[in-house]
Amino acid sequence: MYRYEMIVYWNYEDKRFIVEVPELPDCMADGSTYEEAIRNAQRVIEKWFETAKELGRDIPEPKVKLVYA
Repeated sequence: MYRYEMIVYWNYEDKRFIVEVPELPDCMADGSTYEEAIRNAQRVIEKWFETAKELGRDIPEPKVKLVYA
């Protein structure tokens, strides 16, 4: 499980859920259901890491957001 922020929204034109991972440039996924989109995003994050390592690029630490109750 990765701890990166994911932004999930519905794309009316494509009729799919879109997931963006803002902390990882160009890291996006989609799916026909919310759950599928999240699973696909996890796979894309793994591939993003693999590619970054192969290219010798740094992998950013997840940002921590403070949540107040």
